[in-house]
Amino acid sequence: MTLPIDPSQIDPEDIGEQQATLEMSHEDAIEHVRDVFTDAGFGVPVEFSPSEMLNEKIDADRDPYYVLGACNPEVADRALDATDNKLGALMACNVVIWEEKPERQRVYHVSIMRIARLVGMAPDNEEMADIVADTGEIVDEAFQNL
Repeated sequence: MTLPIDPSQIDPEDIGEQQATLEMSHEDAIEHVRDVFTDAGFGVPVEFSPSEMLNEKIDADRDPYYVLGACNPEVADRALDATDNKLGALMACNVVIWEEKPERQRVYHVSIMRIARLVGMAPDNEEMADIVADTGEIVDEAFQNL
């Protein structure tokens, strides 16, 4: 299979990659990130711990790793319309928190809106550009407040 894009040529900005480091416990980081993203206008309808599930199911011995599925309802509604409902396959906008070491957590996010445009799931038009910009502003606000 040939990929439609060359992953080595992708700039982190192309996918809206953002990262932050928090000096706190994993549990406190999850609460903090949830609060900050909620304050920025996201809901968190989905959250789970892949590490807990993998450690339980296959004894993976993974360090703490948590996913917050954040969603801004207004932007999500617009994005579904703009993509003929295809973007739903990538929802929610995940914010990942993993423990690098005790009391040090990495927060990581990529833009599903930007990725959808890169792979052709979303149109490359003004309406989608506005959605990408609006989502980017909300995520930027959240990361500034981490």
